Amino acid sequence: MRCSALLPILGALAPILLLAATPPAHAADGEIHRGVARVVDGDTIALEQDGSGRDVRIRLFGIDAPEGDQACTDGRGRAWACGDVAARRLSDLAEGRVVSCEEEDRDQYERIVAICRIGGRDLNGTLVEEGLAFAYREFSERYVAQERAARRDERGVFAGSALAPWEHRAAQRAGSTDSVGPNGCTIKGNVGRSGRRLYHTPASPSFAETRIDETRGERWFCSEAQARAAGFAPAHP
Repeated sequence: MRCSALLPILGALAPILLLAATPPAHAADGEIHRGVARVVDGDTIALEQDGSGRDVRIRLFGIDAPEGDQACTDGRGRAWACGDVAARRLSDLAEGRVVSCEEEDRDQYERIVAICRIGGRDLNGTLVEEGLAFAYREFSERYVAQERAARRDERGVFAGSALAPWEHRAAQRAGSTDSVGPNGCTIKGNVGRSGRRLYHTPASPSFAETRIDETRGERWFCSEAQARAAGFAPAHP
């Protein structure tokens, strides 16, 4: 076949060959992003990379920290602002310091999702180890061991009662803000139609949809011991 005859064929194939050679939008896994950190919340930072004031938003991979409006209860049933504490701890670790983040993925908002380090310290893992974030098993098992250790040692949110952040967000999307009582407690004492008195912790499957009606003898508790003392049994022993 003459070269002149090949030219139209090659012209038609050129766009296809170009697409095949072009990497997908998320082919940047493993790319390193470095910059001075500004903490956005308990699991998100922004890196200023060129001194221009522009920054790159980064979500910490494999973990989920309590939301800013979340409250948890400690081992003695006292409420504390676990979302704020997680953000402050990340600020202590990273704010104003040069952070190196290894890209793992992009989320639905096209934010970079990365493992971020200062020196050899994994910031993602540190927050989970200290009980200030959950291992985000839906996306990765990387920090499950750290969470298990934090639960065993009752550190941070694992010392008392805490709603997992994804459950808190799901409740908000469903129009329910009934995850923390007016007293800051997070255990729901529910009275069924049969009169059975059960309590639901944030880990209970039916926690989000359970509503408290104090006119029926229902109430919020700050600890399981407090609920049992009032005659309520665990809904899911």
